[in-house]
Amino acid sequence: MSNATPETSPQIDRRGLLFILSSPSGAGKTTLARRLLAADQNIAMSVSVTTRPPRPGEQEGVDYQFTDAAGFEALRASGELLEWARVFDHFYGTPKAPVMAAIQEGRDVLFDIDWQGAQQLSEKMPGDVVRVFVLPPSGRALETRLKSRAQDPDHVVARRMAEASAELSHWPEYDYVIVNCDIEDSVTAVTSILAAERLKRGRQLGLSHFVRNLQTSL
Repeated sequence: MSNATPETSPQIDRRGLLFILSSPSGAGKTTLARRLLAADQNIAMSVSVTTRPPRPGEQEGVDYQFTDAAGFEALRASGELLEWARVFDHFYGTPKAPVMAAIQEGRDVLFDIDWQGAQQLSEKMPGDVVRVFVLPPSGRALETRLKSRAQDPDHVVARRMAEASAELSHWPEYDYVIVNCDIEDSVTAVTSILAAERLKRGRQLGLSHFVRNLQTSL
C-alpha cells in the first residue's frame, strides 16, 4: 500500500482569451453562452453597449449597457470600444477597458456577437481570440426557434430569416463550427473547445518558469 501524497495541481500563470460565439439569430448561441457561464466560473460575459431598447427581463449592466445614439458615438469616437457594428438598425459595441483588464489577469471573456464584431476583434487581438460559429440544423428549425421566442413581431422574424443566409456565408472565418442539433451535445463541444484553447502553450505565460523549476528539482 502506497503512502505517497497526491500532488496538487500547479498554478501556472495564463493569459486570458476572448471566446466568441456567433450565429444567425435563433441558432442557439445565447443559450450556449448561458450554459457555459453557468458551468464555468473562470469565464465571464462581455457586456456590450447597445442603442437597442431593452427586451422584457433584460437588466442594465447585466445583459447590456443601454445608451442612445449620441452616447454610443461618443464611446466610439474616443476609442473606448474594441469593436462595434450596426445590426438591424441598432448599434452594438464592446467596451475596451474591462476586456483588457480581464485577459491580462488570466480571466476569459465570452462574446455573443456577430461576424462583424468577430472580424474586428480578430484584427485587433488575433492571438487572444477563439471563434466558434453555431449553425442551425435546418432553415425550418431556425424559423421555428425564432417564432417560439415570441420576442419579435412577424415582420422582424421574416427580416432575420432573410438576413440569415448572408450571415451563414461567414462560417469559414471561424476556428470551429458547431451544428446545434442537440443542445447537450453542443454544450459539450463548446466546453471541450474552451478547455483545449486554455492549454495552448502560448497562453500559459508561467509555463517556462514552471519547467525551469521542475528541471532544477530533478
